[in-house]
Amino acid sequence: MEDPILKESASGEKKQEKHFRKFTVKAEAAYVLGVAFLALAVAMCAAADFGVSMIVAPAYILSLKVSFLSFGRAEYLVQAVLFIALCIVLKKVRFSYFFAFFTCIFYGAALDLIRLIPFFSQSAAGAAALPARIALFIGGMALTSFSVMLSVKTYLYPQVYDFFVKQISKKFSKPLSRIKTAFDASFLLLSCALSFALFGFGNFKGIGWGTLIITACNGPLIGLFGKLFDKYVEITPIFPRFSRYFD
Repeated sequence: MEDPILKESASGEKKQEKHFRKFTVKAEAAYVLGVAFLALAVAMCAAADFGVSMIVAPAYILSLKVSFLSFGRAEYLVQAVLFIALCIVLKKVRFSYFFAFFTCIFYGAALDLIRLIPFFSQSAAGAAALPARIALFIGGMALTSFSVMLSVKTYLYPQVYDFFVKQISKKFSKPLSRIKTAFDASFLLLSCALSFALFGFGNFKGIGWGTLIITACNGPLIGLFGKLFDKYVEITPIFPRFSRYFD
């Protein structure tokens, strides 16, 4: 005869196991959503006009000055230069590395497409009422962190920015956080130099107090979203063999 206490215990364990069962998300779908959400997040921060992330600021500043360069096309230019610099430092080029630039193209095209919407266009930047701008900025900042976290969880390479940091960290055996900090600081200086060169001193474009807030909050938010994601979601690839081409 079965012990009712053991039966109840086993039943409770099954219920607990069922309660903590994770959702399964395909890595390729997470990649697409991560890139698309990031494009939307950047467009939201640009529309708020409090300052964009220091990483995208150089491309944004160039797009404000050079008429034939949209925000997305300026991203192609900046990330292409960064990609060439990475290949020179690594002294090698693998075919799989070009996927990072493909991600850049996908992101840039999505960004330009979103900015065709009048509300997100360059001419509408900062034109909304202050409460709407604040909501755009906060939402864009949170969505940026979530998008970066989502992209990192997949095996597919992220944009050249994050790929550069990862590969340099591996090349010189330095902590990823240290390389990321140095990279962010370099891009902040580059953004300030570009703004000064193109628009003059005291007329900074793309850089503002919002840039500093994004810089301070981005890391903690990515960490928070990552912990929640790992607790409730499991990533699996649709194409396991294809994933082996990415280190």
